[in-house]
Amino acid sequence: MKTPIKVALTGAAGQIGYALLPRIASGAMFGPDQPVILQLLEAPIEKAMKALEGVAMELDDCAFPLLKGMVLTDDPRVAFAGANWSLLVGAKPRGPGMERADLLQDNGKIFTAQGLVIDEVAAEDARVAVVGNPANTNCMIAASKAKRLPADRFTAMVRLDQNRAQTQLAKKAGVDLTEVSEIFIYGNHSPTMFPAFDNAKIGGKALREVISDRAWLETEFCDTVGKRGAAIIAARGASSAASAANALLDHVHDLMIPGKVHSIAVKSNGAYGFDPEVWAGMPVRTTAPGAYEVIEGYAMDDFAKAKIAVTNKELVEERAMVASLLG
Repeated sequence: MKTPIKVALTGAAGQIGYALLPRIASGAMFGPDQPVILQLLEAPIEKAMKALEGVAMELDDCAFPLLKGMVLTDDPRVAFAGANWSLLVGAKPRGPGMERADLLQDNGKIFTAQGLVIDEVAAEDARVAVVGNPANTNCMIAASKAKRLPADRFTAMVRLDQNRAQTQLAKKAGVDLTEVSEIFIYGNHSPTMFPAFDNAKIGGKALREVISDRAWLETEFCDTVGKRGAAIIAARGASSAASAANALLDHVHDLMIPGKVHSIAVKSNGAYGFDPEVWAGMPVRTTAPGAYEVIEGYAMDDFAKAKIAVTNKELVEERAMVASLLG
C-alpha cells in the first residue's frame, strides 16, 4: 500500500466539508489505492468543534479502508503540519450590507495567516487549493506570504463554473454531458467570469456547428453560468455546497492525472491579457501530479476580449483593495 498523504481541510464541519470529506476518504479525489490522513481545521468555537467531532464520527462509521487517521483541531499549525494538500474552504461569508472591500479585508486576514503557516509547516511537495471566496484574490494573498513554496503551488477553484457551463451547453445542444469538451473559464470566480464558448467542442465538432444561437451564448448562457450561485441561494436558501464540493474534488483529481486538460485559477503571468500579478482562471494541462502548464494560444474574438477585460478589471480592483496585505 502507498504511504498515506496528509490532506488539510479548513472549515471542515461546514456544508462543503460535510459533502467533500466522504469522497476524499473513499478515494474519489486521489485514487482508489491512495490512503489519506485528514487534518481538519475549524474555528476555535465550541459549537464548531463539536460539529467537527460529529463529522469525524460519521467518517469513522463509514469504515473507509483508505482513511488512515484524522486530526481534529482549531490550531492551523497542527492542521497544516506536513500537509501534502491544503484545501482552503473556510472563509467569512458576505453578510447583508457588507461591502466587497470589507469582505476582502476580513478574509484577507484569514488567508494571510494561513499562507504564512502553510509555507512554514506544510510538506515539501505542498499544494494549496483555495475555495473560500473571493477565491482568486484569497489565493493571491496566501501565495504572497510564501517564501519557500513557489506561486504555482497555489491555485483557486473555477471548476464549479466550468462544470456549470458544460451542463448548460449539453442541455442546449440536447446531447449527453460527456459530448461537451474544451469549455474553459477565464478570469474571476464571480459573475464576471467568462466561459469561452467559441473554443468549446460538442461531439468533437466546433461548438458553432452545433449551437448557432449566438445571442443565447453571449447573453443567457454567460449570465446563467455567472449568476448560478445566486440562483441556488434564492432556491434553497443556502449557498452551493454539494456542487462546490464536487468541483473541488474535480479540481484536485484532475491536477493529479498527467495529460488532463481543465480550468483552474493560477497566477496569470500576463497570459490572455490578464494583469501578470492576479490569479485568473484559464485552461491548463496537468504535466505531473500537482503540476501544470497554462495552455496558451486559444483564439479570442472581440467579444471574448471584452469579457476578459471586464473580469481582469475586477481582479485588479480586488488586488488594489488588499494591497496592504500582500508581500
